[in-house]
Amino acid sequence: MKVYTRKGDDGTTGLLYGGRVPKDSVFPSAYGAVDEAQAALGVARSWAERGGELDRLLVALERDLWVLMAELATDPANRSKLTAGQNLVTAAMVTALEDHIDALSARFELPQEFVVPGESIAAAHLDVARTVVRRAERDTIAAVHTAADAYADSHVVAYLNRLSDLVWTIARWVEGTSLGARSDPT
Repeated sequence: MKVYTRKGDDGTTGLLYGGRVPKDSVFPSAYGAVDEAQAALGVARSWAERGGELDRLLVALERDLWVLMAELATDPANRSKLTAGQNLVTAAMVTALEDHIDALSARFELPQEFVVPGESIAAAHLDVARTVVRRAERDTIAAVHTAADAYADSHVVAYLNRLSDLVWTIARWVEGTSLGARSDPT
């Protein structure tokens, strides 16, 4: 099997369960942004100890994003063919993110001020990943609004919203302290 198919040379891309759309349409833009978020989490993960708590958590989040991308890469008319947890984001997946946020937040004092990114390399990469997740959320909202009826029961936007909160929390946990915005820069 070859990596290239040449099917996209006409500017279209295939969807899960069939169909093709222009590569610059809202759904490929949304799952493309999610793909970037997954890669950004991978960069942050590259600074984690293999097999450690951070590594395991980030791998699980990256795998969840495969599920989310599959949902977005399906023609809205075919969403009924998706399987919860395999290629359809579930409410339980969103709740799991909230549980991670609560568990991590209980382990350290959250900053009470704006955070200046860059306290550590891993935390800085996590902050970049968080901003990419936020963009993916915005792109996903735009896509979902074009097919609002088909996505009335979807959890993709809520998942991305909680994911950005979790990634922020993970970054603060990784750095252990926060360097807050200062009124006096000296």
